[in-house]
Amino acid sequence: MSAHPYRSVVTTLLAVGTLITLTACTEKSAEGGDAKSGVIAVRAADDACELSRTSAPTGSISFEVTNEGDKITEFYLYSPAGKVVSEVEGIGPGTSRTMTVKVAEAGAYTTACKPGMVGKGIRGAFTVTAHPTG
Repeated sequence: MSAHPYRSVVTTLLAVGTLITLTACTEKSAEGGDAKSGVIAVRAADDACELSRTSAPTGSISFEVTNEGDKITEFYLYSPAGKVVSEVEGIGPGTSRTMTVKVAEAGAYTTACKPGMVGKGIRGAFTVTAHPTG
């Protein structure tokens, strides 16, 4: 009789652990980043600029830029016409900054990390889609 309660406790703990793990996984969007907050993680390095996802609907978009490089860096969002929509500067090595921007128009935007704060930077495509109505 003492083996069964132990087995029930272990089975219950395993089931709870599995549910917690599955719940934690579903809170992340399929493309990365935090689905609840909508924040897009940006990993900036001296030779890379990686976003957790490369699209977002119109409205408020937040980018959390973490500088993993050795040089101070900047992060930019450019409009389809190539104009600066928003920027965050002075992100030192080992630090993070958040840039939140309100984007009203859908289209093909560009992101850029600028290690050393010079040149055109490391650019990537970013798509802003029309906000779903609902």
